[in-house]
Amino acid sequence: MNYVFYFLIIISIIVSAVNGKMEDVVNAILSGADLSVKVAFSLIGIMAFWLGIMRIAERSGIVDFITKLIKPVAKWLFNEIPQDNKAIGDIAMSFSANALGLTNAATPIGLKAMKELQEINKDKNSASNAMCMFLAMNTAGFQLIPATVIAVLVGIGYENPTEIIFPTLIVTGIAFVSAIIMAKVFQKIWRAQ
Repeated sequence: MNYVFYFLIIISIIVSAVNGKMEDVVNAILSGADLSVKVAFSLIGIMAFWLGIMRIAERSGIVDFITKLIKPVAKWLFNEIPQDNKAIGDIAMSFSANALGLTNAATPIGLKAMKELQEINKDKNSASNAMCMFLAMNTAGFQLIPATVIAVLVGIGYENPTEIIFPTLIVTGIAFVSAIIMAKVFQKIWRAQ
């Protein structure tokens, strides 16, 4: 992918030099760099806020409460996981972080959950059904509040950054349900073979 971007940059510089538009390219590069710094600083603020909220939720017992709410569904979705395994709590935290749009915060939690799922996996050379289900659900990335995208829109000065919440909820909800259905279908297909 780096080669593709490198190729596009070189071609655009050559075309701009041939057409006498080199000044426009330089101005676009400088304004883009300036905007990227503004967006990065707006992301720092929102990420620090939500990561703090997640830490408070973890220490106050809210995550344990969410875990208890998720357990009936988790028994069906992750039927290979023993009931009191700590992977369920990490799965709940990962989904909470994803639902709040904190994919950067959800990644280390998701890796920890995968590690715990691997520990209970019978075949260490192949992913278990629970691992595949968790990966499918995380990849679908259901979001109630797309905090990172809202932060980017705020950073670029978008007039109404919260208008993306409802469309994001619809799209990620459809993707999430589709991922669950497909994972369950493939579990039955592979079990039958």
